[in-house]
Amino acid sequence: MLAALIAAGWLAFVPRAKGPPYAFVAAWGEKGSAPGQFDDPTGIAVVGDEVYVADSRNGRIQVFDFDGRFRRLFGTPGSGPGQLGRPMNLKVHERRLYVAEYFNDRVQVFGLDGRSLRIIGRPGNGPGEFSAPGGVAVAPNGDLLVADFYNQRVQRLGADGTPVRQWGETGKIGIWGGEFNYPTDVAVGPDGTLFVADGYNDRIQAFSLAGALLRKWGGPFAINIFGPFNGWFATVTNVTVDGQGHVFAADFYNHRIQKFAADGTFLTALGAKGSGPGQFDHAIAAAVADDGTVFAVDFGNNRIQKWRQARPVLGG
Repeated sequence: MLAALIAAGWLAFVPRAKGPPYAFVAAWGEKGSAPGQFDDPTGIAVVGDEVYVADSRNGRIQVFDFDGRFRRLFGTPGSGPGQLGRPMNLKVHERRLYVAEYFNDRVQVFGLDGRSLRIIGRPGNGPGEFSAPGGVAVAPNGDLLVADFYNQRVQRLGADGTPVRQWGETGKIGIWGGEFNYPTDVAVGPDGTLFVADGYNDRIQAFSLAGALLRKWGGPFAINIFGPFNGWFATVTNVTVDGQGHVFAADFYNHRIQKFAADGTFLTALGAKGSGPGQFDHAIAAAVADDGTVFAVDFGNNRIQKWRQARPVLGG
């Protein structure tokens, strides 16, 4: 009887993969400051046939083609327009690159050519102010969603930066639905659902843009129980959504990227700990191209990895 109960509990909280696996394709990068080298890469975005990488300690954004060939870079360390202070997660919306700046307590918007277009926010804990923002997303109507890391909240701002609402109580850590423990990133799905990487709660929370909590997942009851199993996390550092509504989350201390259906159903995972092909030394972020190719940031190995969904084996 006890064995049956343990097995039932295991199946309830450790789901099997319900999606096809991915295969490692290639990697590029190494530690350094030359073009094509990285010093703590943290964020990534894909638009068209280009990959944008936040090269955080070098204070710049590097741009590559899908095969890892360097194209250009922009940004220098600093706090002025066009300069960057530890750029974190990246998002692209309508050919604008949105960069969360951890050290500068702001969001900076660039054209894809590297021109600085706007700066949003300033240091603080009031509405429209930030304390080490980790990620940004754009709603269908142009509103901005910002993961406000040390303020323990997610803010929604109008396209002009005017505060609209927030999720979470400023400065308060919590484990229940709608509360946060150092939120790291945000993404908006095709249907307008807001997904929040609730970093140190080891979970994803999903909300309507009107404010309602829709669901949460990650470990038993999604209440800050971490682990290495399918669907569990050990610090979530990034969340992104592909064109089909699949949710990809960087599982930092488990050295992998996990993929879910929009309802939180576990589909598959990419990677394992190490420095070899298809291995990560702390997977910190991922982005998905229109053709489904996944590009992942291998933080500790100072490189970018490229993955594609594995093709089924005929007769297998």
